Parts: sequence; structure tokens; C-alpha cells
Amino acid sequence: MGQITVEKNLDGIEGLCLITPAVHGDNRGYFMETYSQRDMAEAGLGILFVQDNQSMSTKGVLRGLHFQKQYPQTKLVRVIRGAVFDVAVDLRSGSATYGKWHGELLTEENKKQFLIPRGFAHGFLVLSDTAEFCYKCDDFYHPNDEGGMAWNDPEIGIVWPKLEGEHKGTASSDGYTVDGVPLNLSEKDQKWLGIKDTFKF
Repeated sequence: MGQITVEKNLDGIEGLCLITPAVHGDNRGYFMETYSQRDMAEAGLGILFVQDNQSMSTKGVLRGLHFQKQYPQTKLVRVIRGAVFDVAVDLRSGSATYGKWHGELLTEENKKQFLIPRGFAHGFLVLSDTAEFCYKCDDFYHPNDEGGMAWNDPEIGIVWPKLEGEHKGTASSDGYTVDGVPLNLSEKDQKWLGIKDTFKF
């Protein structure tokens, strides 16, 4: 399979994959292929990506949980600096694992990539002082199509590492910390509702 190894159907959730690239290093540094359409196709992942995105966030920032309603996206995510805990929640109404979540620690050291198919909510928590996060999408972003759900919905029960605080019935970040740093969410992300009130694919 060339320059990657692929672990499929993580936690029994169909379509979720963890991709580990081959890293070639010596005393000068390292080289790796960050993406090869040929290797992906050989792994049975025939996806046409059309857009690359990159963000930078500081410790305690939580982005999510987000999805596109009418124009869902497959995402291939990785971290090029720092560390994040990246989460996908199955929102496919006909799925045997509807509402189940899976998280992966993505770091600049492990260089792992998390493949999240269409039909999932996605978010991440920054665990390092800063983190740079990159992802490919198989559809363009449609700004009026964004949906979201509460990052702390107890019915889903995501276990965010290093996070301390108590759920108070809303998605508010009040009272939550990561290594003593206040949890930092956008105003919009503090207003999403739980899975019972969330769009299904």
C-alpha cells in the first residue's frame, strides 16, 4: 500500500479511518508524503478532495461540533504543530452506531491522519500551547449550510482529555478548564443543542 497504513472502522464505526504515513528520517530531519491519491485508492478510499483548510488555535480552544447539513463533507484531518484531541460523532440516521463517538489524539509527533466520512459531526480540543490544524474536504464550504451540536451533550458522553468542569445543562464553556486554562469556545458553539435536537443525515 505504498507510504501509508490504514486502520478502518474505528471502534466499529463504519467509515472512520486512522491513517499513518511512512516517515523517512535521518540526522537531517524527515520526509513523508502527506497525501497520495494512489495510496488512498489502493486502500479502498477513492475520495476526490477539492479544498484544503488550515487553522491555528491556542490551548483550551474547542471548535465544534460542526457539520454541513445539505452539503456534507468527508474530511481528512491532521496536526502540523502541537496536539489536539479530534472527535467524530456518527449522525447517520440509518447507522447501527448512530450517536456513537470516537476520538483520536493527533500531534505533530505522531503525524496521524483521521478520515471522517460524510454524515458525522466533528470537533477538536487543543491540548498544547498552540496547534496548527490542517484538513482536506471533498466538497466546498457552504457558509449558510453549517449545523452543530453541543460538545458536552451527556447523551453522547465525549470524554475530552485534560478537561475539568461540570455540565450545567447547556453547551456553555463557563467553569471548564484545560490544564487550568479556561475553555474557549465561540459564541455560536456555546448555543448548540444536544443530539435529540440535532439534524440527522
